[in-house]
Amino acid sequence: MKLFSYLMALLLFLLQAVPGLSLPKDTLRCIGYHGFCFHSKSCPEPFAAFGTCSRRQKTCCIDTTSNFHTCQDEGGHCVPPEIKCLQEQVGLCPHREWKCCTEV
Repeated sequence: MKLFSYLMALLLFLLQAVPGLSLPKDTLRCIGYHGFCFHSKSCPEPFAAFGTCSRRQKTCCIDTTSNFHTCQDEGGHCVPPEIKCLQEQVGLCPHREWKCCTEV
């Protein structure tokens, strides 16, 4: 699995280096969260849906067995950056700038 992640990072770097071949923003966000893009609307086990890829044509799926759990899986709530958290929680939110909070 680590080898695949390294290869994806290398591919992403090469695609960004060549003008006109950059990936869509939602795909870059998915890869940034160590996600994978699937053609189906539902993710196979042990993956969970976490947004879209390829300009909303595919589903971004993240591995639920890795350290990259969604905020809701960890018992938190995703909030925009302007809201202050009483206690922050580790977990991924669909919007990169948002925070995962256990108490708002």
